[in-house]
Formats: sequence, structure tokens, C-alpha cells
Amino acid sequence: MFATRVARTPRHIVIPTVSIRSLSTETVTSSGSEPPLPPPPKHLAVPKPSPARSRLNPAPRPITRRRPSFPTLQLPPSFGRNQILPVADSTRALLEDIVSKFEAPIRYAFAYGSGVFEQDGYTTANPASKDGPMLDFMFAVTHASHWHSINMNQFPGHYPLYSRMLGSSFVSRVEDITPGVWFNAFVPMKGVTIKYGVTTVDNLCSDLLNWNSLYLAGRMHKPIRIIKDDARVRLTQQVNLTSAIRTALLTLPENFSETELFERIAGFSYAGDIRMLLPAENRGKWLRFLGYTGQHIHLISNKILPLIRGQSIYESCRRICYRI
Repeated sequence: MFATRVARTPRHIVIPTVSIRSLSTETVTSSGSEPPLPPPPKHLAVPKPSPARSRLNPAPRPITRRRPSFPTLQLPPSFGRNQILPVADSTRALLEDIVSKFEAPIRYAFAYGSGVFEQDGYTTANPASKDGPMLDFMFAVTHASHWHSINMNQFPGHYPLYSRMLGSSFVSRVEDITPGVWFNAFVPMKGVTIKYGVTTVDNLCSDLLNWNSLYLAGRMHKPIRIIKDDARVRLTQQVNLTSAIRTALLTLPENFSETELFERIAGFSYAGDIRMLLPAENRGKWLRFLGYTGQHIHLISNKILPLIRGQSIYESCRRICYRI
């Protein structure tokens, strides 16, 4: 028998393997040496709710800062110096003291009239005396209703009864009527009697530039004593004075004096004033300024006339010659 050897072929056994993937996390302990995490961006931060405003919680509204739409006006220190008219030191101190008593914000203030500048027709120029004249003021403010609200709370006696009952909003609406001025008259303050008018800076500058009613612009053609100055009003007042001189030159002859120039300028504001039609009104009231304010007239005109082309001043004869 033949014995046969069977060669066995080795078998390869394939064992399926399953791979398992495990995720593990490590616990990291924080140490003091590591920097803290940065704060979240501002646009992702959750704003804190503010408490509702009520009568029990009259919290003010949050302040929203707004950039001004126009740059702040800055003028050279010497600009408009002709508008600063000198007065006695006692008068200047009295005027500044009276204006400082008002808690409501005043941007521009000036005094005028016979109580500031001496005029003919008064036995005494002292406002504190019994027969003395009344001190006249004009205040230019930013917001009329807000100003009257503060002033009415401080000086309720300055306002008539009906205006106190109707409130500051009524006063501001009345003030919007042309010429845009509210007056409080016969007010005792600091031992004198005063009268003060209130207008807005926008209304004042508009009348100075455009002569809308010529009430404020005409008043500022005549001598005034500036107490609180404002750059915007000073600029428009210089335009107002220049316009008045140009208009007067068109109506005057070739040769004229400073007195004739001032008479013509002062007459502009009275030309359309209905009070001049009344028989009891003094039609030549502006001529009473000429005795004392001659130096003020020369100070104003002598500073502006050289800036106008075609004008020349002859100091020798005090005559102004208009050259065409």
C-alpha cells in the first residue's frame, strides 16, 4: 500500500476586529497665574433693564450725548469791540448784580435806555432815586418755555396772575408772536425798578440779520450796554450795524455829520412803529440821546465806516464824506 502524505495547507483564519474609539475629557484645574477670560463684546452684552418711571420712581431719563451739528463759533478777541460801550463803574456793577440774580440760564443780556445812558428830560439819572428812570434789560435765552418755567418758580411775582395760572408753555406761545418778546415790567430788584424782556437767541439773530420786524434790530442800533456776551449774537449784531450804516448812507446827502448819521439810523426803528401815531408819544425821543452819547456814536461809526468801501472820514472837520 502506498502511503500517501497529504500536505495540509495551512488555513488563515480571519478574526474580525472591532475598533472602539473612546473620548475622554481632562479636568483642568484653574490656577491663579493664568489670565482671566476676556469679557464678551459690547454688542453681545445683555443690557440691564432700567426700572420703569412712575410717580413713585421719578428717575430722570438717561442722557444721550449728541454731537453738535455745527462747530462752536469762535471769534477773535478784538472782534466787535465797538459794541462794548463804557458806563460808570457803579452802573456796571448794578447791572451785573441784577442779571446774576436770575437762576435761569441767560446766553446774551444787555441793558438800554435812560437808566443806563443819560438822557435829557430826567431830573436825575440815578435809577435808585424816586424820580429816576427805570432800568431796561433784554435777555436772549435758548429755550423760552424752559427758561420761563425756572424763572416763574424763582420769581412768581414778576408774572401776572393769568400767566402763572396758564404756565410757562402759555408764556412761550405768546412770545412766539411777532416781535417775539415777553416783557415783565415794574419789577423791584436790588433797590431799583426794572423791566426785562425775554426772547430766544434764534429770534434775536434772525431779526438782526433779516430785519423781520426791526424791533430788536432797531433797539440794538442805539446805545446798549452788553452784560453777558455771546459770539453768535456779536457776529450778527456787527452785520446789523453795518446794514444800518449802509442803509443810512443811501438816504443821506453827499456830506453829512455823525449826528445826522445817528439820527437817520435811530429813526429806522421808529419809522414803522405804530406808537409814533399816538399824540401822547414823543416822536423825537431818540434825539435825547445826542447830548450824552456823542462819543458812543463816534465809537460805533468810526469802527465800521472804514470797512465800507467808498467811505472816508475827515477828522479835521468831523465830517463824513460819501464818495460814489
